[in-house]
Amino acid sequence: MSDPTQTARRKVLVIGAATLAGGALTACGGGGDSGSAATGEPNGAATPPPGSAPADAGSAGGAAAGTKSIVKAADVPVGGGKVLKEEKLVVTQPTAGSFRCFTAVCPHQGCLVSKVADNTINCACHNSEFKATDGSKISGPATKGLAEKKITVSADGSITLA
Repeated sequence: MSDPTQTARRKVLVIGAATLAGGALTACGGGGDSGSAATGEPNGAATPPPGSAPADAGSAGGAAAGTKSIVKAADVPVGGGKVLKEEKLVVTQPTAGSFRCFTAVCPHQGCLVSKVADNTINCACHNSEFKATDGSKISGPATKGLAEKKITVSADGSITLA
């Protein structure tokens, strides 16, 4: 027979190890708006899904039933854009009638981009810049561009995610 003291000791060790492992997994889970402990910057959204399809620039037609307009075309200036903080998206209009949509989460450290001017999307955290036409990196510490999101522009000027 086994010693009851040994059995009790094993149970305590197993429970302690499980508790520590659970805490480590929670710490590695990421997400939320708590920011990065190392940088103090916001984490932003989860990484955009791989293979996000390019925007259907300037397409007309109605949105799919049940989809919500993210912005009106009239609110997106030509040569500029609109940062949608809650949606973590940025919609641009590089040329009249041509609309693009990208994640607003900078790939450098997860800050949200701050503005769009002169066909450039700017991240104020560390001065990364991206092209408003395709989201590609122009300059700064970001190592890649902004992930593009597919959108639809309806006849009434509503822009929705496709």
